[in-house]
Formats: sequence, structure tokens, C-alpha cells
Amino acid sequence: MRFAGSHVLSVGQFERGDVEAVFAVADRMEPYANRHRITRVLEGAILGSMFFEPSTRTRVSFGSAFNLLGGEVRETTGIENSAIAKGESLYDTARVLSGYSDVVAMRHPSEGSVAEFAAASRVPVINGGDGSNEHPTQALLDLYTIRSELSSQQRGIDGLRIALVGDLRFGRTVHSLCKLLCLFERVSITLVSPAELRMPEPIVEALRESGHEVLESDAMEEGIAHVDIVYSTRLQEERFASPKEAALYRGRFRLNQQVYTRHCDPNTVIMHPLPRDSREPARELDDDLNDNPNLAIFRQTDNGVLVRMALFAMILDVADQVDEHSRDVRWYTGGRSR
Repeated sequence: MRFAGSHVLSVGQFERGDVEAVFAVADRMEPYANRHRITRVLEGAILGSMFFEPSTRTRVSFGSAFNLLGGEVRETTGIENSAIAKGESLYDTARVLSGYSDVVAMRHPSEGSVAEFAAASRVPVINGGDGSNEHPTQALLDLYTIRSELSSQQRGIDGLRIALVGDLRFGRTVHSLCKLLCLFERVSITLVSPAELRMPEPIVEALRESGHEVLESDAMEEGIAHVDIVYSTRLQEERFASPKEAALYRGRFRLNQQVYTRHCDPNTVIMHPLPRDSREPARELDDDLNDNPNLAIFRQTDNGVLVRMALFAMILDVADQVDEHSRDVRWYTGGRSR
């Protein structure tokens, strides 16, 4: 993949070497993300942050990543706060707002909408999630986290054993992650979900055609045994026909410390794309896991900044100039830790 000037719309754009290139640049961003150094390599550049669907982590981490590279952010949040609410087309919105920006990060509730926007944009566009379709930067940060967590065990992604648990039908994060895993070797994947919320069949077939072992199950306790990673997902209630339908599956697969101790290997890493549902009937990850050192969910969110910084630097073709525009931090940063 040629990153400079390119859109990032789907993980299908990436080959394994591309993923490894992003990760290499992300590694170099750590001093800046941790506020040990400041770089102004994107001073004067503008990110158009266009989030037409609710978002906290993705929207803020995109903005933080751009700010940490020295750029500025202009935000549009919610369809109701944009000209789209007045009937403006995505084409017209793209033509106008891309004229105000050097790169755009976009989330939209409709599948294919970000690609439609990108086709009319005058600047690179990064997909921050389009309906239940894809979330490529989340998949990259998830895989980066898996790589980081397994490195402490002298392991790599090849040979990974992972259980994906929960709403696999509508969960765009797991769709994109599975597509990236097709680039690696000897991965064993257990897909744990109710029958009605199974992973889409084309993705399952792609995994198997890549030579991976895939097991589908509705039994969480068995599915999370003897794996390296348990990746839990939130029930995507907003994508169901009605709240009543979503309620049928709420809280079906709940992981707490007792279940973890009983069924997981001692070093099993717990991941979740967040937000995790904190409502009592709906919880998928209990708060009693917060002190578990293998809970990696907040390391995931930190890694999101690194990966998105890397993508901005590569797309705007400044990855080799970041250190040239850097200096020491002047404020107290001793309270920060990863």
C-alpha cells in the first residue's frame, strides 16, 4: 500500500508488510504520546473530524493523535448539527469540508457511507466506523495491542489463540480484526456468540481459507479456555430492530473474576473495544476485573493514539520528519503511566 495521500477505508487495503510498517511507526510515536517529547511536524495542518454517530474514544483519540503531531482539529458531531440534516448530500458535504481540511476522520451509521464520502473528498479520508461494516483503525490498534501483550511472553501474532465473545454479527470491530488476522499464520479462533449473532459467514470462510482453525460455539466457559486473548464485545443494541429484540441477548456472556479464574489460563489477556456496558443487566466485563493485571482494555485505548498518530504521519508523508520537529516537554508529566 502507498500510504502518502491515500484513504484508509478498509483493512482489505493492507498486506502484512503494511501492517508491520504502521506498527513500526507507532512504536516511534511512544515518546510523544507519553508526553516525554513534543513534535510540531504537522503544525498548520487541519484534521476535519466528522462523527455522525456517537463516539468518545475514537473521536477524541483521533483528535489527540493529530494534536500531538502539532496539527489542529475542527469537529462536526451528530448529523443533527450538520447540513446533512437540511438535506445536503454526502457528495456536497465532502466537497465542501475537504476544502477546509488536510485529512478527514469520519464515522457514519450507514455501511459504505465513508467510502462514498471519500470518493468526493479532495483530501485523504480515514474510516472511523461505518455502520456494522468496518472499523479499520480499531482493528489495527487491537492487533497492535495483541502484539504488545504477547511480546512479554516472547510470542508473536503467528500462532495466536483468540476467543471473540459476544455480538459478532453487528460488531464491526471484530469484523475488521478477523480480516486482519487473515494476514497471519496458524491462528486459532473461537467465535462465541448466540446463534442469531454469529460472525457473518463470509468472514468465517475467509479465516478458514487463510488456513486458520475456526470453532463456533455458544458456550463461553469452554470457548475462553486455553486461549491467549479473550476479546469481549458489547451488544450493539443500536443496530437491532427494537430494544425488545436486543434485550433477548443482554448480559448473555458475562466475564468476571470468578469466571476468569475458573476457566482462563493465568496469563490470558482480556480485551474489549469499549465502551463496556456498565448497566447491571447488560455487563459483559465486570468491574471486579479492574485490578486484574491481564485486563488490557485501557492499554488498548492508549495504543489507539499511537496507531492513529502513525497513520496520520504516513498518510501526510511526514513519518521520517517527526523527530526533526521535536523538543522537550515543559510541564509536569510524572503522573502519566501506560
